[in-house]
Amino acid sequence: MALSRSVSKFAAPKENLVVSPRGQVTLPAAMRKALGLGPSAIVTAEARDGQIVLSPAVVVETETYSSHDIARWLADDRFAVGERARLVRKIGGKRRSTRSARAVDR
Repeated sequence: MALSRSVSKFAAPKENLVVSPRGQVTLPAAMRKALGLGPSAIVTAEARDGQIVLSPAVVVETETYSSHDIARWLADDRFAVGERARLVRKIGGKRRSTRSARAVDR
């Protein structure tokens, strides 16, 4: 098992890890400490050239929006009747079929 993060601080020899019946492995405490992996740390795993490569994952916080918020934004973004056709004529774009233009105007 190779770790993609620099392990120069970690001078121990390679470790043999046992895969449990559930597919789990336990990283040695000294290795976790050297790599800054605390409890509940998230890592990504990928198979690369016959090796398993573990990398600390980057977790990005995201905002969540309610269905009500999203519905309000969609309603606010709708074209008024005929507005899309006027904009298309103004910028000289190709006109969609009448049926699809009506659906967008709603």
